[in-house]
Amino acid sequence: MHTHSFKSVIIIAVIFLTQLSFAQVYKDQFAHTFSIVARDVNTGEMAVGVQSHWFNVGSIVAWGKSGVGVVATQSFVNPAYGPNGLELMQSGTTAKDALKTLVKEDDGRDFRQVAMLDVNGSVDAFTGTNCVTSAHQIIGDNFSVQANMMLNDAVVPAMERAFKTHSNLPLAERIVKVLQAAQAAGGDIRGRQSAALIVVGPELVANTWQDKLVNLNVEDSEKPLVELERLLNVHNAYNFMNEGDLAVEHGDMKTAMEAYGTAQRMFPENLEMKYWTAIAMANSGQLNEALPIFKSIFEKDNNWRIMTERLPKSGLLTVSETELNQILKL
Repeated sequence: MHTHSFKSVIIIAVIFLTQLSFAQVYKDQFAHTFSIVARDVNTGEMAVGVQSHWFNVGSIVAWGKSGVGVVATQSFVNPAYGPNGLELMQSGTTAKDALKTLVKEDDGRDFRQVAMLDVNGSVDAFTGTNCVTSAHQIIGDNFSVQANMMLNDAVVPAMERAFKTHSNLPLAERIVKVLQAAQAAGGDIRGRQSAALIVVGPELVANTWQDKLVNLNVEDSEKPLVELERLLNVHNAYNFMNEGDLAVEHGDMKTAMEAYGTAQRMFPENLEMKYWTAIAMANSGQLNEALPIFKSIFEKDNNWRIMTERLPKSGLLTVSETELNQILKL
């Protein structure tokens, strides 16, 4: 091989390896965004809320574990901040010290924006010098708000104000208000596409499927915060349905009907909530009150009538054969 050809190969290889290294170190995944990590001092719940003009932002930005803490990792994302930060916090390291440790070890720190909060309320954030303007953070009592690639400098202060203003709300609803305030102040300069909200509890849980009290992800939407707020409402409605089911198991029909009623007011178009309410009523000797509910459901979707015919075999509907026929003939 000629000398100049060999040199050309070496130069090309060096350029390629340099670009590859840069991609691995600095540009793992894009998620320029605004986010909040926060803790409810009354309940001990912790949360992450985020919106971005990027697909499925929640899958890489928002991390949390009950009894441990929460992490938001964004800008040119290094996802390792999530699991590694939670592992350090679970071992007893404060959020502040965990963040310092991970930032120090990260060669791409100048491109990162990260916030961490632990179960004891320790909180800190880091915004690298190469995060795209407008990029800011505000750390407060049991919260941190941060954003990069925003339209203007008003976004982060608006998030702080919203968090403090809505202290009367449950944590999940409070986080949504913060995200809405960020969008109203200008938001991401590129627009909006996805959003996510997770809430974890103050105590470690035995089973991983119990870890997230709220786990909502809007992967792709023209108005992700509108959809996120709707999903939170649905989530809350189903929680009331679950409360009603537990009350039925304990024979407390008064509490059950109150919970079922609240759920249906929150999600009135949902036939399934009405249906299982009627089933619970029929099983508890309130068939006459349940019949009009069954009738309205069957008129809208006859598949629920077919479902009803199948339930006695599974033990989910315990009425007599005469009562079953009375329901099916509606």
